[in-house]
Amino acid sequence: MEGDASDSLVSIKNIERELICPACKELFTHPLILPCQHSICHKCVKELLLTLDDSFNEVGSDNSNQSSPRLRLSSPSMDKIDRISRPGWKRNSLTPKTTIFPCPGCEHNVDLGERGINGLFRNFTLETIVERYRQAARAATAIMCDLCKPPPQESTKSCMDCSASYCNECFKIYHPWGTVKAQHEYVGPTTNFRPKILMCPEHETERINMYCELCRRPVCHLCKLGGNHSNHRVTTMSTAYKTLKEKLSKDIDYLIGKEGQVKSQISELNLLMKETECNGERAKEEAITHFEKLFEILEERKSSVLRAIDASKKLRLDKFQTQVEEYQGLLENNGLVGYAQEVLKETDQSCFVQTAKQLHLRIHKATESLKSFRPAAQTSFEDYVVNTSKQTELLGELSFFSSGIDVPEINEDQSKVYNNALINWHHPEKDKADSYVLEYRKINKDEEMMPWNEIEVCGTSKVVSDLEENCHYAFRVRAYKGSICSPCSRELILHTPPAPVFSFLFDEKCGYNNEHLLLNLKRDRVESRAGFNILLAAERIQVGYYTSLDYIIGDIGITKGKHFWAFRVEPYSYLVKVGVASSDKLQEWLHSPRDAVSPRYEQDSGHDSGSEDACFDSSQPFTLVTVGMKKFFIPKSPTSNEPENRVLPMPTSIGIFLDYDKGRVSFYDMDHMKCLYERQVDCSHTMYPAFALMGSGGIQLEEPITAKYLDYHEDM
Repeated sequence: MEGDASDSLVSIKNIERELICPACKELFTHPLILPCQHSICHKCVKELLLTLDDSFNEVGSDNSNQSSPRLRLSSPSMDKIDRISRPGWKRNSLTPKTTIFPCPGCEHNVDLGERGINGLFRNFTLETIVERYRQAARAATAIMCDLCKPPPQESTKSCMDCSASYCNECFKIYHPWGTVKAQHEYVGPTTNFRPKILMCPEHETERINMYCELCRRPVCHLCKLGGNHSNHRVTTMSTAYKTLKEKLSKDIDYLIGKEGQVKSQISELNLLMKETECNGERAKEEAITHFEKLFEILEERKSSVLRAIDASKKLRLDKFQTQVEEYQGLLENNGLVGYAQEVLKETDQSCFVQTAKQLHLRIHKATESLKSFRPAAQTSFEDYVVNTSKQTELLGELSFFSSGIDVPEINEDQSKVYNNALINWHHPEKDKADSYVLEYRKINKDEEMMPWNEIEVCGTSKVVSDLEENCHYAFRVRAYKGSICSPCSRELILHTPPAPVFSFLFDEKCGYNNEHLLLNLKRDRVESRAGFNILLAAERIQVGYYTSLDYIIGDIGITKGKHFWAFRVEPYSYLVKVGVASSDKLQEWLHSPRDAVSPRYEQDSGHDSGSEDACFDSSQPFTLVTVGMKKFFIPKSPTSNEPENRVLPMPTSIGIFLDYDKGRVSFYDMDHMKCLYERQVDCSHTMYPAFALMGSGGIQLEEPITAKYLDYHEDM
């Protein structure tokens, strides 16, 4: 028997962490269950509500300065307590009749409803366990008789109906045989008196007999019939008691069965903590050794590095300590498990159900964490090695040695510049880097180096805006892990367009031939369909009729300034003509008979018809160059008679630069921002981006580079 009593004493003492109020950090006193299922002392609820009330009703600076808020709470006035406890308490007449209470357990605001504190259940099960803990803690401290004349005798019984403790003589006097009091329920000496039947706080004359599964709280039949729980799913108290007790018992049995595993993992955590301590001290000593070799310039950096090491060590040790405490609570007779075992001793169904639900969720969470054990931190400090090999001028940027972080590599194929610059890079150890720093700077024509601009990036791509036109920019990137920095990547040089990007879409109305051309819904891509209609038109060649081009233009015209746009011609395209044309010339093309606008009569059509040998006007209201069969055909001019010089490989992306004011158009290879061909053009009318297709072909307009563009392509 003595052994059992000793075990009970140890068991009840080991669960002290579960019996501490989150507000006052002391043992619970008359705990109440909040709607969030956390418990808090009755007096703590009142004090917190008083604090809120005082914060909204500061009278004057004199009253505010005479005492601290805590002193005001130590002696609350009775009128305030009555006002807070009264149903429907509110701060003022303008606020709704509800009380918002900040739960100190979960740090969320919970609504106490119109009844305020009166609408909360007392946690009698927790109160009983706290009382058993107090008795185990004070051991020999006796509970004295409440009815004895001084000096009182030690009590031997406590009456649950009278809420008083009695010695043998007083019990006989106040509970005589043959009276109603003789039938009272009595227990061993205790100071924890609770009602035999749990009553509904909403309907004070009704006993609790059901459990609301939605609100997770006991209710009475009136709550279900016409109260706040009328539309909620409820179950009988006996069913809820049986279900929760079975689940809780099963989870506790599982944890008890894994006690050996828990002890092993705690031992492993203790070893990891020792190893972390040793490695941290070793790293600290090595850092001190290196810093002692340096002079006054290193003093500031030394303290910075030591703080980083100590902070990392403390953070890891704190994580390990927290993990150890969590697992300590999973041992039998300790913490959470011990508390759960005490809850299982509760025989009153209503009291058990109101406590067991939240406890079961915590037990289930602990069970899940046990199945996938992983140390909370790393023990190695290999990344905290100080590098002293740098030159003296770099000491101001001294950081931890870059151990194991590879140099990022900029992906030239996926990096480009248009209206903005899009820089993509690849890092072999992407998961090890916390962040990246993208650096860029302008390169002047005389190769004068400008200072680097820095952008911190979390991912492996970035859109850089506000770049100057027709300039070279250098880009490089480096990786960071904590304070550790990798070397910079190889620089990428990009050339910005010679003018602002001109945004437009294909015009689906003006001259658009939907029999031959297929335009997508976004109107940024057009394809030529070599179908049956073209075959029929080709038959007319025998009688002198030529198959015509199908034109499509941009939906926005240009009347002044410099503009640049780019597009891609699909490699399978047979014949595509690209350039600019004036509004009056387009009217002629789109409304004249087809035989008058056949390729043979069009200058710069790209056909080997001989028309290009003619000396065309140096300034005409349109300029079109021919692209097709993976070639870029430069129109013939008097200065170049070599055919091979006029045929170039087709660029991946083609850019067009129109200077309206100077009447000049240029064609660019976008990959290298190199001008392939330029000439004068008559800009006396509105100019439009113009395209023409014959046979199979496709044109895709370049999409402006924005943050949305980046997100879309990352998803792809």
